[in-house]
Amino acid sequence: MNELLTILNTAPGETTWEAAALTLMSAFALSQVVAFTYERTYEGMSYSRGFVQAMVLSALVAAMLMMAIGDNLARGLGIMGTMALVRYRTSIRDPRDMVFMFAALAVGLATGVKSYPSALFGTLSFCGAAFLLQWSPFGRRLRYDGLLRFWLPRKGASGDDVRALLGAHCEHFVLVALRDLAQGETLEYAYQVKLKAQTTHEKLVAALETLPGIQGLSLLLEDAHTEI
Repeated sequence: MNELLTILNTAPGETTWEAAALTLMSAFALSQVVAFTYERTYEGMSYSRGFVQAMVLSALVAAMLMMAIGDNLARGLGIMGTMALVRYRTSIRDPRDMVFMFAALAVGLATGVKSYPSALFGTLSFCGAAFLLQWSPFGRRLRYDGLLRFWLPRKGASGDDVRALLGAHCEHFVLVALRDLAQGETLEYAYQVKLKAQTTHEKLVAALETLPGIQGLSLLLEDAHTEI
C-alpha cells in the first residue's frame, strides 16, 4: 500500500518505471471502457473497428506525451512543434464519434498527469451518460415509422381504398409523392406512415398485398441512425 501511495505521489517531472507502468495500464483500461461504451451505443451502418482501436491507442499516446512533458515548458513547446509537422486528414463525419475520440484523449491526458481520480470518475460519468442517452428517448424525432411505396393500376384499387386501409393500420399518414408510370396506366404512390401501437410492419404489408393489382410494394423503415 505504501509503495502504491509513493507511486501516486510521484511528481510529474519525476516519472519512475513503476509510475509509468501504472499510468499506461490505467490509460489502457479506462480507454477500453470508453471504447466498449462506443461499441455498445453505436447506431449506424459505418461501424469501424479501426476507429475503436484508435481510441484506445490515442489514450496511450496522450498519456506518454504528458509523461514526457511533465512540468517542463520547453518539452511541451518542442512536442507541440513536432506534432504541428504531422498533417491529419482523417475526417470524422459524426460529431458523436469526435466526442468519443476526445473522451479517450482526455483519459490519456488525465492519467498522464497522474490525476487518477479525474480519469476514473470522468470515464464512469461519461460512459454512464452515453448509456443513459442511448436508452432514453432524448433527441429522437421519429414522427413517422417508414416510407411506403407501391404501384397501382388506374383500373385497380382506388385512392379511397388505399386511404381506408392505411387508416385502419396507421395512426397517421401523408402522401408525399404520386406520379404516372407506363404512360399513365399505372400510378406510383409514396406515403410516410406512422403505425398504430397494435399494428406491426408485417400486418401493414400483408393488408396492402390484398389490394388488387398492387405491385412494387416496399416499406423503408426510417430511424435516426439509418444511413443511405
